[in-house]
Amino acid sequence: MWRPRGSRQRMVLATGACSIFLLVYYLQGDSSPASHSDVSSRRQGKSGRGPLQSLHYADQGHGELKPNPAIQGHVQSAVHATHQGRRELLKEACRSHTKKRRVLIPEDLKHLIVDDKHKMLYCYVPKVACTNWKRVLMVLTGKGHHSDPLKIPANEAHVPGNLRTLSEYPTSEINRRLRSYLKFIFVREPFERLVSAYRNKFTRRYNNAFHKRYGTKIIRRHRADPQPEALERGDDVSFEEFVYYLVDPHTQREEPFNEHWERIHSLCHPCLIHYDVIGKYETLEQDSRYVLQLAGVDSQVQFPTTGKHTRTTGDMAAQFFNNISPFYQRKLYNLYRMDFLLFNYSVPSYLTFR
Repeated sequence: MWRPRGSRQRMVLATGACSIFLLVYYLQGDSSPASHSDVSSRRQGKSGRGPLQSLHYADQGHGELKPNPAIQGHVQSAVHATHQGRRELLKEACRSHTKKRRVLIPEDLKHLIVDDKHKMLYCYVPKVACTNWKRVLMVLTGKGHHSDPLKIPANEAHVPGNLRTLSEYPTSEINRRLRSYLKFIFVREPFERLVSAYRNKFTRRYNNAFHKRYGTKIIRRHRADPQPEALERGDDVSFEEFVYYLVDPHTQREEPFNEHWERIHSLCHPCLIHYDVIGKYETLEQDSRYVLQLAGVDSQVQFPTTGKHTRTTGDMAAQFFNNISPFYQRKLYNLYRMDFLLFNYSVPSYLTFR
Protein backbone atom coordinates (compact mmCIF):
# COMPACT_ATOMS: atom_id res chain seq x y z
CA MET A 1 0.00 0.00 0.00
CA TRP A 2 1.38 3.44 -0.92
CA ARG A 3 1.95 5.91 1.87
CA PRO A 4 2.91 9.58 1.80
CA ARG A 5 6.65 10.16 1.81
CA GLY A 6 6.73 11.51 5.37
CA SER A 7 4.86 8.48 6.68
CA ARG A 8 7.26 6.11 4.96
CA GLN A 9 10.25 7.96 6.39
CA ARG A 10 8.82 7.68 9.90
CA MET A 11 8.31 3.93 9.42
CA VAL A 12 11.93 3.49 8.24
CA LEU A 13 13.23 5.43 11.23
CA ALA A 14 11.09 3.42 13.63
CA THR A 15 12.22 0.14 12.10
CA GLY A 16 15.87 1.25 12.23
CA ALA A 17 15.53 2.23 15.89
CA CYS A 18 14.07 -1.18 16.72
CA SER A 19 16.90 -2.95 14.89
CA ILE A 20 19.53 -0.87 16.68
CA PHE A 21 17.95 -1.61 20.06
CA LEU A 22 17.91 -5.34 19.46
CA LEU A 23 21.38 -5.55 17.94
CA VAL A 24 23.00 -3.52 20.68
CA TYR A 25 21.68 -6.15 23.08
CA TYR A 26 24.10 -8.63 21.53
CA LEU A 27 27.01 -6.22 21.66
CA GLN A 28 26.52 -5.30 25.30
CA GLY A 29 25.40 -8.67 26.58
CA ASP A 30 27.45 -11.42 28.17
CA SER A 31 28.92 -13.44 25.29
CA SER A 32 30.38 -16.16 27.47
CA PRO A 33 29.37 -19.44 25.79
CA ALA A 34 28.79 -21.27 29.05
CA SER A 35 26.49 -18.61 30.49
CA HIS A 36 23.92 -18.23 27.76
CA SER A 37 20.57 -19.96 28.01
CA ASP A 38 20.77 -21.30 24.45
CA VAL A 39 23.73 -23.52 25.40
CA SER A 40 21.50 -26.29 26.69
CA SER A 41 19.55 -26.44 23.43
CA ARG A 42 22.57 -26.58 21.13
CA ARG A 43 23.52 -29.66 19.23
CA GLN A 44 25.84 -31.80 21.34
CA GLY A 45 29.15 -33.04 19.98
CA LYS A 46 30.76 -36.43 20.57
CA SER A 47 31.96 -35.28 23.98
CA GLY A 48 28.43 -34.38 25.11
CA ARG A 49 29.21 -30.66 24.78
CA GLY A 50 28.19 -28.21 22.08
CA PRO A 51 30.88 -26.35 20.10
CA LEU A 52 30.93 -23.24 22.27
CA GLN A 53 30.81 -25.29 25.44
CA SER A 54 33.82 -27.28 24.23
CA LEU A 55 35.68 -24.07 23.47
CA HIS A 56 34.85 -22.52 26.83
CA TYR A 57 35.71 -25.78 28.63
CA ALA A 58 39.19 -25.83 27.09
CA ASP A 59 39.65 -22.09 27.67
CA GLN A 60 39.25 -22.68 31.38
CA GLY A 61 42.03 -25.27 31.33
CA HIS A 62 39.75 -28.23 32.10
CA GLY A 63 41.17 -30.44 29.40
CA GLU A 64 41.26 -31.14 25.69
CA LEU A 65 38.61 -30.71 23.08
CA LYS A 66 36.86 -33.81 21.81
CA PRO A 67 39.53 -36.49 21.34
CA ASN A 68 40.77 -36.97 17.80
CA PRO A 69 42.91 -40.12 17.40
CA ALA A 70 44.72 -38.55 14.44
CA ILE A 71 46.02 -35.67 16.56
CA GLN A 72 48.22 -36.08 19.60
CA GLY A 73 46.98 -34.50 22.83
CA HIS A 74 49.84 -32.05 23.19
CA VAL A 75 49.30 -30.90 19.60
CA GLN A 76 45.64 -30.25 20.35
CA SER A 77 46.64 -28.22 23.39
CA ALA A 78 49.07 -26.15 21.33
CA VAL A 79 46.48 -25.49 18.62
CA HIS A 80 43.90 -24.44 21.17
CA ALA A 81 46.40 -22.14 22.88
CA THR A 82 47.22 -20.56 19.52
CA HIS A 83 43.58 -19.74 18.90
CA GLN A 84 43.03 -18.45 22.39
CA GLY A 85 46.01 -16.15 21.85
CA ARG A 86 44.59 -14.89 18.56
CA ARG A 87 41.30 -13.99 20.21
CA GLU A 88 43.09 -12.11 22.96
CA LEU A 89 45.34 -10.25 20.50
CA LEU A 90 42.32 -9.24 18.41
CA LYS A 91 40.45 -8.03 21.49
CA GLU A 92 43.42 -5.92 22.57
CA ALA A 93 43.94 -4.53 19.05
CA CYS A 94 40.27 -3.55 18.87
CA ARG A 95 40.56 -1.82 22.22
CA SER A 96 43.69 0.06 21.12
CA HIS A 97 42.76 1.03 17.58
CA THR A 98 38.98 1.42 17.57
CA LYS A 99 38.00 4.82 18.92
CA LYS A 100 34.28 4.29 19.23
CA ARG A 101 31.88 1.40 18.82
CA ARG A 102 28.79 1.38 16.71
CA VAL A 103 25.93 -1.05 16.44
CA LEU A 104 25.57 -3.68 13.76
CA ILE A 105 22.97 -3.37 11.04
CA PRO A 106 21.79 -6.16 8.70
CA GLU A 107 23.95 -4.74 5.90
CA ASP A 108 27.00 -5.67 8.00
CA LEU A 109 25.99 -9.32 8.09
CA LYS A 110 25.87 -10.24 4.41
CA HIS A 111 29.13 -12.17 4.61
CA LEU A 112 28.13 -14.33 7.58
CA ILE A 113 26.95 -17.72 6.33
CA VAL A 114 24.60 -19.60 8.63
CA ASP A 115 24.60 -23.35 9.30
CA ASP A 116 21.59 -23.78 11.58
CA LYS A 117 21.95 -27.54 11.68
CA HIS A 118 25.39 -27.41 13.31
CA LYS A 119 25.07 -23.98 14.98
CA MET A 120 27.88 -22.28 13.05
CA LEU A 121 28.42 -18.80 11.57
CA TYR A 122 31.21 -18.38 9.03
CA CYS A 123 32.25 -14.95 7.76
CA TYR A 124 33.63 -15.57 4.30
CA VAL A 125 36.48 -13.46 2.95
CA PRO A 126 37.22 -13.73 -0.79
CA LYS A 127 40.74 -14.96 -1.59
CA VAL A 128 41.00 -16.73 1.77
CA ALA A 129 39.83 -20.24 0.79
CA CYS A 130 36.20 -19.16 0.92
CA THR A 131 35.22 -21.37 -2.04
CA ASN A 132 36.26 -24.51 -0.20
CA TRP A 133 34.65 -23.36 3.03
CA LYS A 134 31.39 -22.72 1.18
CA ARG A 135 31.67 -26.20 -0.30
CA VAL A 136 32.14 -27.68 3.17
CA LEU A 137 29.09 -25.84 4.46
CA MET A 138 27.03 -26.97 1.48
CA VAL A 139 27.92 -30.56 2.37
CA LEU A 140 27.02 -30.01 6.03
CA THR A 141 23.71 -28.32 5.24
CA GLY A 142 22.79 -30.83 2.53
CA LYS A 143 22.78 -28.18 -0.22
CA GLY A 144 25.64 -29.66 -2.20
CA HIS A 145 24.18 -33.14 -2.78
CA HIS A 146 27.68 -34.56 -2.36
CA SER A 147 29.68 -35.86 0.59
CA ASP A 148 32.94 -34.75 -1.02
CA PRO A 149 33.25 -30.94 -1.11
CA LEU A 150 35.51 -31.01 -4.17
CA LYS A 151 32.71 -32.57 -6.22
CA ILE A 152 30.77 -29.34 -5.87
CA PRO A 153 31.69 -27.01 -8.78
CA ALA A 154 33.35 -23.80 -7.64
CA ASN A 155 30.79 -21.60 -9.39
CA GLU A 156 27.95 -23.48 -7.65
CA ALA A 157 29.49 -22.69 -4.26
CA HIS A 158 29.02 -18.98 -4.97
CA VAL A 159 25.43 -19.10 -6.21
CA PRO A 160 23.30 -16.76 -4.07
CA GLY A 161 20.66 -18.71 -2.19
CA ASN A 162 22.59 -21.96 -1.83
CA LEU A 163 23.68 -20.83 1.62
CA ARG A 164 21.78 -18.43 3.86
CA THR A 165 23.43 -15.34 5.28
CA LEU A 166 22.72 -13.83 8.67
CA SER A 167 21.35 -10.65 7.09
CA GLU A 168 18.32 -12.64 5.89
CA TYR A 169 17.01 -13.35 9.41
CA PRO A 170 14.75 -11.23 11.62
CA THR A 171 16.63 -9.09 14.11
CA SER A 172 15.75 -11.22 17.13
CA GLU A 173 16.99 -14.33 15.30
CA ILE A 174 20.19 -12.53 14.32
CA ASN A 175 20.89 -11.78 17.97
CA ARG A 176 20.19 -15.35 19.07
CA ARG A 177 22.61 -16.78 16.53
CA LEU A 178 25.31 -14.23 17.26
CA ARG A 179 25.17 -15.11 20.93
CA SER A 180 24.89 -18.88 20.73
CA TYR A 181 26.52 -20.13 17.51
CA LEU A 182 30.18 -20.94 16.89
CA LYS A 183 31.50 -17.96 14.93
CA PHE A 184 34.63 -18.28 12.81
CA ILE A 185 36.58 -16.34 10.21
CA PHE A 186 39.66 -17.00 8.09
CA VAL A 187 42.08 -14.15 7.38
CA ARG A 188 45.22 -13.65 5.30
CA GLU A 189 48.22 -11.33 5.10
CA PRO A 190 46.57 -8.29 3.49
CA PHE A 191 48.99 -7.65 0.63
CA GLU A 192 49.24 -11.32 -0.32
CA ARG A 193 45.45 -11.39 -0.45
CA LEU A 194 45.47 -8.22 -2.56
CA VAL A 195 47.99 -9.65 -5.03
CA SER A 196 45.93 -12.84 -5.24
CA ALA A 197 42.81 -10.80 -6.02
CA TYR A 198 44.61 -8.81 -8.70
CA ARG A 199 46.04 -11.92 -10.37
CA ASN A 200 42.70 -13.70 -10.35
CA LYS A 201 40.48 -10.84 -11.48
CA PHE A 202 42.72 -8.87 -13.85
CA THR A 203 45.19 -11.33 -15.40
CA ARG A 204 42.83 -14.21 -16.21
CA ARG A 205 41.23 -13.98 -19.64
CA TYR A 206 37.99 -15.62 -18.49
CA ASN A 207 37.14 -12.78 -16.06
CA ASN A 208 35.50 -10.62 -18.70
CA ALA A 209 32.94 -9.25 -16.25
CA PHE A 210 35.66 -7.81 -14.02
CA HIS A 211 37.54 -6.46 -17.03
CA LYS A 212 34.44 -4.62 -18.24
CA ARG A 213 33.21 -3.54 -14.82
CA TYR A 214 36.49 -2.42 -13.26
CA GLY A 215 39.29 -2.73 -15.81
CA THR A 216 37.88 -0.19 -18.24
CA LYS A 217 37.28 2.27 -15.40
CA ILE A 218 40.81 1.85 -14.01
CA ILE A 219 42.41 2.33 -17.42
CA ARG A 220 40.30 5.39 -18.20
CA ARG A 221 41.26 7.08 -14.92
CA HIS A 222 44.82 5.97 -14.33
CA ARG A 223 46.49 5.35 -17.70
CA ALA A 224 47.99 8.16 -19.70
CA ASP A 225 46.83 8.15 -23.32
CA PRO A 226 45.08 4.72 -23.28
CA GLN A 227 44.46 2.95 -26.56
CA PRO A 228 40.83 2.56 -27.72
CA GLU A 229 41.08 -1.23 -27.49
CA ALA A 230 42.21 -1.05 -23.85
CA LEU A 231 39.35 1.29 -23.02
CA GLU A 232 36.94 -1.14 -24.64
CA ARG A 233 38.28 -4.42 -23.25
CA GLY A 234 39.84 -3.46 -19.90
CA ASP A 235 41.83 -6.69 -19.81
CA ASP A 236 45.39 -5.43 -19.40
CA VAL A 237 45.29 -3.50 -16.11
CA SER A 238 48.73 -3.36 -14.48
CA PHE A 239 49.23 -3.86 -10.75
CA GLU A 240 50.42 -0.24 -10.52
CA GLU A 241 47.19 0.99 -12.05
CA PHE A 242 45.22 -1.22 -9.68
CA VAL A 243 47.06 0.35 -6.71
CA TYR A 244 46.36 3.86 -8.04
CA TYR A 245 42.68 2.95 -8.28
CA LEU A 246 42.57 1.63 -4.70
CA VAL A 247 44.20 4.66 -3.08
CA ASP A 248 42.32 7.22 -5.18
CA PRO A 249 39.88 8.92 -2.75
CA HIS A 250 37.33 9.19 -5.57
CA THR A 251 37.05 5.39 -5.75
CA GLN A 252 35.32 4.83 -2.42
CA ARG A 253 33.31 8.03 -2.70
CA GLU A 254 31.81 6.61 -5.87
CA GLU A 255 30.98 3.12 -4.54
CA PRO A 256 32.15 0.58 -1.94
CA PHE A 257 35.13 -1.60 -2.74
CA ASN A 258 34.43 -4.92 -4.42
CA GLU A 259 34.49 -7.72 -1.84
CA HIS A 260 37.64 -9.23 -3.37
CA TRP A 261 39.74 -6.25 -2.28
CA GLU A 262 37.57 -4.84 0.48
CA ARG A 263 39.33 -4.80 3.87
CA ILE A 264 38.60 -7.85 6.02
CA HIS A 265 37.54 -5.74 8.99
CA SER A 266 34.98 -4.00 6.75
CA LEU A 267 33.54 -7.32 5.58
CA CYS A 268 33.40 -9.16 8.91
CA HIS A 269 33.49 -6.48 11.64
CA PRO A 270 35.75 -8.35 14.08
CA CYS A 271 35.59 -5.57 16.69
CA LEU A 272 31.80 -5.83 16.81
CA ILE A 273 31.36 -9.59 16.38
CA HIS A 274 33.18 -11.78 18.88
CA TYR A 275 34.66 -14.52 16.70
CA ASP A 276 35.41 -17.76 18.52
CA VAL A 277 37.97 -18.95 15.97
CA ILE A 278 40.26 -16.75 13.86
CA GLY A 279 41.76 -19.05 11.29
CA LYS A 280 44.66 -17.97 9.10
CA TYR A 281 45.42 -18.81 5.50
CA GLU A 282 49.01 -19.46 6.51
CA THR A 283 47.83 -22.35 8.75
CA LEU A 284 44.73 -23.17 6.72
CA GLU A 285 44.62 -26.96 7.00
CA GLN A 286 45.37 -27.07 10.72
CA ASP A 287 42.88 -24.33 11.54
CA SER A 288 40.18 -25.88 9.35
CA ARG A 289 40.54 -29.21 11.15
CA TYR A 290 40.25 -27.34 14.43
CA VAL A 291 36.94 -25.70 13.42
CA LEU A 292 35.42 -28.96 12.20
CA GLN A 293 36.59 -30.79 15.31
CA LEU A 294 35.24 -28.07 17.56
CA ALA A 295 31.87 -28.23 15.82
CA GLY A 296 31.82 -32.02 16.13
CA VAL A 297 31.56 -32.60 12.38
CA ASP A 298 35.10 -33.77 11.64
CA SER A 299 33.77 -37.30 11.02
CA GLN A 300 31.23 -36.00 8.49
CA VAL A 301 33.40 -33.86 6.24
CA GLN A 302 37.03 -32.94 5.71
CA PHE A 303 38.33 -29.62 4.51
CA PRO A 304 39.54 -30.08 0.90
CA THR A 305 43.26 -30.36 0.33
CA THR A 306 44.51 -30.55 -3.24
CA GLY A 307 48.16 -31.20 -2.48
CA LYS A 308 49.12 -28.35 -4.80
CA HIS A 309 50.96 -25.31 -3.53
CA THR A 310 48.89 -22.58 -5.15
CA ARG A 311 49.09 -19.97 -2.42
CA THR A 312 50.52 -16.55 -3.11
CA THR A 313 53.79 -16.36 -1.22
CA GLY A 314 55.51 -13.33 0.26
CA ASP A 315 58.15 -13.60 -2.47
CA MET A 316 55.53 -13.35 -5.19
CA ALA A 317 53.85 -10.39 -3.49
CA ALA A 318 57.27 -8.71 -3.24
CA GLN A 319 57.70 -8.98 -7.01
CA PHE A 320 54.44 -7.13 -7.59
CA PHE A 321 55.53 -4.30 -5.30
CA ASN A 322 58.89 -3.79 -7.04
CA ASN A 323 57.49 -1.03 -9.24
CA ILE A 324 55.30 0.63 -6.61
CA SER A 325 56.89 3.81 -5.31
CA PRO A 326 57.39 4.30 -1.56
CA PHE A 327 54.76 7.05 -1.65
CA TYR A 328 52.08 4.70 -2.98
CA GLN A 329 53.30 1.83 -0.81
CA ARG A 330 52.59 3.96 2.24
CA LYS A 331 49.20 5.06 0.96
CA LEU A 332 48.25 1.45 0.28
CA TYR A 333 49.52 0.29 3.66
CA ASN A 334 47.49 3.01 5.38
CA LEU A 335 44.42 1.79 3.50
CA TYR A 336 44.87 -1.78 4.79
CA ARG A 337 46.51 -0.84 8.09
CA MET A 338 43.66 -2.04 10.31
CA ASP A 339 43.80 -5.54 8.82
CA PHE A 340 47.52 -5.69 9.56
CA LEU A 341 46.96 -4.54 13.15
CA LEU A 342 43.85 -6.52 14.03
CA PHE A 343 45.14 -9.85 12.76
CA ASN A 344 48.74 -9.43 13.93
CA TYR A 345 50.51 -9.22 10.58
CA SER A 346 53.86 -7.42 10.37
CA VAL A 347 54.64 -4.75 7.82
CA PRO A 348 56.13 -6.69 4.87
CA SER A 349 59.92 -6.52 4.74
CA TYR A 350 59.90 -5.77 1.00
CA LEU A 351 58.19 -2.40 1.49
CA THR A 352 60.57 0.55 1.24
CA PHE A 353 58.46 3.42 2.57
CA ARG A 354 59.77 3.11 6.16
